[in-house]
Amino acid sequence: VESLFATVGITISVQEAYIDAVTGLSGSGPAYVFLMIEALSDGGVKSGLTRPVATKLAAQTVMGAAKMVLETGKHPGELKDMVTSPAGTTIAGVHALEEHGIRAAFMDAVCKATARSKELSKL
Repeated sequence: VESLFATVGITISVQEAYIDAVTGLSGSGPAYVFLMIEALSDGGVKSGLTRPVATKLAAQTVMGAAKMVLETGKHPGELKDMVTSPAGTTIAGVHALEEHGIRAAFMDAVCKATARSKELSKL
């Protein structure tokens, strides 16, 4: 089974007790990322870019950042710090995201989806 799944991505074995958490994170995660790409694209459009350009840039940015996490093995926070200059544009944007509770929103999404997976498994 693992070799079959490996043809479309990485595989990670977990104990059965964690299947609902995997569902909440990886099973539902693409929707969270699609929302993030859509929101980044909307910000680009609001800032003057065309929709196709904004969406392509947003998707490429997410793909590049994910690739860096996977290939470097560095903690995402360390990578964030590496691209964040003192008093620069990135820290201004990070601050805006933190003001709106981005971390809590993503954490809650995973936890709510995990809880729902547990509910559905009991039906």
